[in-house]
Amino acid sequence: MISSQRIWDRGAALTSTLHWFETELLTKEENPIGLMALNRETLGQVECFDSSDRVVLDMDSSESPVHGEQEGSAYNGHFESVCYHPLFLFNSHGDCLAAKLRPGNVHSAEDWDELLLPEIERQQAEGKEVAFRADAAFAKPEIYEALEGRGVKYAIRIPANDNLERDIAELLTRPVGRPSQKPVVRYKGFL
Repeated sequence: MISSQRIWDRGAALTSTLHWFETELLTKEENPIGLMALNRETLGQVECFDSSDRVVLDMDSSESPVHGEQEGSAYNGHFESVCYHPLFLFNSHGDCLAAKLRPGNVHSAEDWDELLLPEIERQQAEGKEVAFRADAAFAKPEIYEALEGRGVKYAIRIPANDNLERDIAELLTRPVGRPSQKPVVRYKGFL
């Protein structure tokens, strides 16, 4: 039987190792770049086995809460926590192609170009058609322009707004009676 003290000691050792990793290794500029390059090289080797001529890239940010006063952490009102606000780029297989650790108080789309544009160029250099997906935080004219200028198709959620809600008001009503066990999906096309 493992004692609770032994579990506590292992947890403390892991915490100490992670602290060292975050504060000693990741704070040196060349180390995260090297880790990203290693990750990218490994994924590149795996991609050689993928014969598809199309790649879908997904970008999203996340919350990484902190407990203490770690350098670069900040309060984020959306998440209601002190955190880092990392940005991630994934392929359609769920592989993380790029990531950036950012302060907790930055906008979800900040630094999108540092991660996305090099990957688009890399994929297009390999002859692949690139498509991009993201949530409403990435609905920004500069992102649309960059994607369209590179011939990238995209699906980016539109933020809620009064004009959109007015045009789809009839779709927002709930059906009478008990809620269905299946989601209700409705479509409407308009310019």
